[in-house]
Amino acid sequence: MKLVVLGPHFAPDTAPTGTVLTRIVEELAARGHELHVVTSLPWYRAHAIEDGWTGRLVRTERTAWGSVTRVHPFPGDDKSNLVRRAMGFVGFSVLAGVAALRAGGWFRRADAVIAMSPPLTLGLTGWLVARLRRGRLLFNIQDVFPDAAVRTGAITNRRIIAVASWLERVSYHRADAVTVLSDDLRDNVAAKIRPAARERVHVIPNFVDTERIAPGDRMTAYRAELGFDDRPVVLYAGNVGFSQSLDLVVEAARRCPGLGFVVNGDGAARAELERRAADVPNLRFAGYQPIERLGEVLATGDIHVVPLRTGLGDVSVPSKTYSSLAAGRPVVASIDAGTEIPRLLEAAGAGLSVPPDDPDAFTAAIRELADDVERRSRLGSSGRAWVVEHASPAAIGDAYDQLIGLIAR
Repeated sequence: MKLVVLGPHFAPDTAPTGTVLTRIVEELAARGHELHVVTSLPWYRAHAIEDGWTGRLVRTERTAWGSVTRVHPFPGDDKSNLVRRAMGFVGFSVLAGVAALRAGGWFRRADAVIAMSPPLTLGLTGWLVARLRRGRLLFNIQDVFPDAAVRTGAITNRRIIAVASWLERVSYHRADAVTVLSDDLRDNVAAKIRPAARERVHVIPNFVDTERIAPGDRMTAYRAELGFDDRPVVLYAGNVGFSQSLDLVVEAARRCPGLGFVVNGDGAARAELERRAADVPNLRFAGYQPIERLGEVLATGDIHVVPLRTGLGDVSVPSKTYSSLAAGRPVVASIDAGTEIPRLLEAAGAGLSVPPDDPDAFTAAIRELADDVERRSRLGSSGRAWVVEHASPAAIGDAYDQLIGLIAR
């Protein structure tokens, strides 16, 4: 089948959603599909188009399985300016839509279009491209928007919330299939659409590349670069945004001076977080590392943490959790009880879950694991075994392949 794929990031961009989309495309290509990807020029690492990619609004490259077209993402310098970011998403979605009509031949029939959100604007873009190319739309939801932004207080304007909610509902109803990452997200999406359309919502979790990410020696070169000795290191690796309760990491580092703490990543909340942590000498901040160092970065942490603000556990599934399990490291999750990640850690026997935004419980869980090397090893091994069995790229590729075949018949 001929497939058009719309997404905000794609390799070599370093965004987690780009990693996910790249591997989905690779898995579908391995099953014989022709794919034409439309994405942005690489910009995630510094929130600006990377060196070597500037100078053109659109770039197209041919591949063995089709093509990749990269368009300008209209990034802004101020990551906390939501209006500016929204306008950038709209501009990107329009430009991507035009490029998607051309990808693989102007207006030639495509069996299906896969569009990824966020940004939410790609939902209607994908629908329009699918209709003009006489195909079906699969709308892939990584995070439910605007719910997360509203619950964190990032969006408070009622008109903006109303417009975003309308766009969300319309996008769900226009799609021939909607994929989400967990049962919680499925319930959230299903509650917003007509009962007759709820059968279109399918759960396909994200995968993790268990070949690229594998258990490694904890005494890494990255650890040395950070200035840590062989003390236990607590690692957060991912987006430093307003949804993550990273103030918990600052407080835990302050209370546990004998441990090392690392926040590895960038995002809108990083500058303020660093300011708050100025008096915490055992906490290091580091930007995103090249993808080739991902395994090394994850191996550096003896304990991985996944904090998420209260009320977000049913609208967001932090994909970093799967990477932590693949690395063979135990996880301390500070997330709403009964949601996907706490259920996953319990099923996999891979870590501890505590209530969100509770510094006492969070710090106690970290201390508990820091004091028990044998338990850390046992939890890490269990998590690794679980993710190899349940979240391999091949299994997830099969799920997408079957769903596309179902809607494109």
